[in-house]
Amino acid sequence: MAPLKVGDVFPDGVKFEWAPITDSDPTACGRPQEYDASKEWKGKKVVLFSVPGAFTPGCQARHLPPYIENIDKFKQKGVDVVAVCASNDAWVMNAWGKVNGVKNDDILFLSDTKTFFSKEHGWAAGMGDRNGRWAMVFDNGKVIYAENEKSPGDVEVSGAEAVLSKL
Repeated sequence: MAPLKVGDVFPDGVKFEWAPITDSDPTACGRPQEYDASKEWKGKKVVLFSVPGAFTPGCQARHLPPYIENIDKFKQKGVDVVAVCASNDAWVMNAWGKVNGVKNDDILFLSDTKTFFSKEHGWAAGMGDRNGRWAMVFDNGKVIYAENEKSPGDVEVSGAEAVLSKL
């Protein structure tokens, strides 16, 4: 299936796995649960960005930190949900959020292993099962921004600053 593009409708049946961040201990994690994005994001403005992998150099050093640093700016621009997805399991995604000081649901760390959103509606990285590096914004169920990096090492069109500039 082709990636979503501006003007497309967010599809039904999109589900991720998610282990909510309930404490700061990266060595402890609750049970992963299903996160029904199609239901949870209905009527909301959502920023979803994808990374090739939690704790990988570009993702850890250049992609995630600006989203964390700018979370208030996203909220000021009317964003209800900021979420990151990767092909890592829910426990790894939970630990990645905790190690980076994310609390509660400021940013959702979603495991893309349920409905394989990146492969079905986003961009796969071309590196086996890894997700690509991209960002999408959905407003009330419509795609208003969708950009894919030319190279998995780039953080330009999927970075926090680029997405903020389009809101």
